[in-house]
Amino acid sequence: MITQAIDSVRQPPKVLVENKLTFAGPESELSIYDTYQAAKKVKLHSDQLLFCAMVTGKKVMHSAQDDFHGEFLPHESFIMAPGRSVEIDFPIAKLAEPTTCLAIEISSDRVQQVSAMLNQQQPLNQAFGHWQYDQKLVHTHHNSETQNVLNRIVNIYSENHPDRSAMVALAVSELTIRLLHQQTREFILAFSQQEPDNNGLNAALNYIELHINENVNIDDLARISCMSRTKFFYEFKLHLGCSPMAYQLQSRLKQAASLLKKGQQVTQTCFALGFTNSSHFSRCFKKFHGISPRQYKERYLASLI
Repeated sequence: MITQAIDSVRQPPKVLVENKLTFAGPESELSIYDTYQAAKKVKLHSDQLLFCAMVTGKKVMHSAQDDFHGEFLPHESFIMAPGRSVEIDFPIAKLAEPTTCLAIEISSDRVQQVSAMLNQQQPLNQAFGHWQYDQKLVHTHHNSETQNVLNRIVNIYSENHPDRSAMVALAVSELTIRLLHQQTREFILAFSQQEPDNNGLNAALNYIELHINENVNIDDLARISCMSRTKFFYEFKLHLGCSPMAYQLQSRLKQAASLLKKGQQVTQTCFALGFTNSSHFSRCFKKFHGISPRQYKERYLASLI
């Protein structure tokens, strides 16, 4: 668990607001921020790309440059472009229950190196352009795989291993690849909604979204995309970062979160999205969002008070 990794390196706080513990690495830097009392409009700025991951508590992020004002909760990532600034509120931070966040600063050179490697080894379909970092704020849920990478990064940075630098470089490259995949996925999904007939992958994605509560299969999607089963599976995983079935499950779970926020009951949400078993739905939801559907709904309602 990432909280256990942080506890192992945490030191007594020197300040109560944004107490910072930093570890340097090759073309990157890890900082662990703990805040022990409520505060407002705390400024954060970075000259490099900054990948932030919420661990405990809640922040409210404000970015005038990106016209963003919203909550930042555990199991979410907040990525700032180089040279950008944000202001942060800490509404629920307490001495006994600090608000904790990881911040990984990644050099622009490393991002460009990873982008170039992907473009050489796994080029995208021409319709989707090239692997590249879009310099904008990103606020997204991160999956269990990204959570595992973050946990590994904390352990690697903090241990005295003879190959520490090489291991840090590999882990940070993996995190960068996941960021590039996330941004590319968002672009492809928006493109597929605007022009579903532009190419086969767009058509398949549009079909999945229109049939989110149905169990679709690879053969149907391959036929819709006008590709062989093998080619479709390869193209889908290359561009979306997962299998079609995994993608549909992720889409269902994201939509489930939206329905719960609107006040829909857990059981009603489960069956509305095509799940046939409420226990299975709860297990999938917890694996993806980090907490159960009921806890998610309760946490959201509590944040409105």
